[in-house]
Amino acid sequence: MANRTDPSAKSIRGTNPQNLVEKIVRSKIYQNTYWKEQCFGLTAETLVDKAMELDHLGGTYGGSRKPTPFICLVTKMLQIQPDKEIVVEFIKNEDYKYVRVLGAFYLRLTGTDIDVYRYLEPLYNDYRKLRQKTNDGRFGLTHVDEFIDELLTTDYSCDISLPRIKKRWTLEALGSLEPRRSALEDDFEEEEEKDEDDQLAAGSDDGDHEKDYYRGRSPTRERDRDRRRDSHRYRDRDYDRDYDRDRDYDRDRDYDRDRDYDRDRGRGRDRDRDRERERDRDRHRLREDKEYGREREREREGRERDRRDRDRGRRRSHSRSRSRSRDRKDRDEERRKRHARSSASPRRRGDGPDDSTTRDEPKKKKEKEKKKDDGTDHPDPEIAEANRLRASLGLKPLKL
Repeated sequence: MANRTDPSAKSIRGTNPQNLVEKIVRSKIYQNTYWKEQCFGLTAETLVDKAMELDHLGGTYGGSRKPTPFICLVTKMLQIQPDKEIVVEFIKNEDYKYVRVLGAFYLRLTGTDIDVYRYLEPLYNDYRKLRQKTNDGRFGLTHVDEFIDELLTTDYSCDISLPRIKKRWTLEALGSLEPRRSALEDDFEEEEEKDEDDQLAAGSDDGDHEKDYYRGRSPTRERDRDRRRDSHRYRDRDYDRDYDRDRDYDRDRDYDRDRDYDRDRGRGRDRDRDRERERDRDRHRLREDKEYGREREREREGRERDRRDRDRGRRRSHSRSRSRSRDRKDRDEERRKRHARSSASPRRRGDGPDDSTTRDEPKKKKEKEKKKDDGTDHPDPEIAEANRLRASLGLKPLKL
């Protein structure tokens, strides 16, 4: 009764909420002393007090896989199924970090994909330390944001298989979630605004300098004007020389371009020729492979045909030998029958005693035995006479 799920609890993902915990882990929890003593009779209101007493998180540990109080309370929440408002209050609790991660873990098991991202992603900004008991029974150090990232990105945590959820970009594409905004973006925007203000201030000073330059108040502008005046003196004299040099340069450049074009065209022709030659080799190799495959197939068919012929000949010889042996047996049997008939047939006249004599012998023997039985051949004449008289009357003979 103590381990039965609340009758008013709804099924989670089509099954009993407690089935989200594996059966082996669940049986370990039911046998644990903390579950029997501390979790018995807990309600959604009294569960908060037990959650505030937590000082570490984890699944099972040790050789006997003993469950931690954290996983026991998670199973209790699955058993009593508190309201969503209570779970959200657990997550928003900033004073007790283990109460927060307890609510986050329960929501990850039972919540929808949108609720999981909506309520768990803000916990990325919580950098408080957490004590976590490892499988060997020792304590390790983690943080709230690391534990939340484990819940959102992995499929296994605290010896419990987490239900699969959709990727965030899928929900964004469907319009169910808005793009995630980091808390650091505000700081980045402030830095960018400051940099833009500095650039605008520097740009205003450069504009004043340019105005003075074009109005003739800058000594740099005067120096540039003198340089341009001196350059006009040498422009006409150097024009012809520069023109000849440019013309020679253009002619050399055209010649180099034509030469490079011819060389590239020759290289392309050689490349095409090599490619065509490679194709021919590939076709020849493919043809050889096909012919080799056909030859192998013919050899295999020939071997199969020879094997069938050998098997057929072996069966024929076997059947022939069987028929010969059967014929031999039939001949032997016929010979035995013929010998038996010849031995049992009557003898020819002159070869032995007469047939009538032979036929009378059994009758005489029967009469002799009958005489012996009726006692007429008794040595005493009186007894023999009495036995003959008794035999005529149908009585038994005297046996004295």
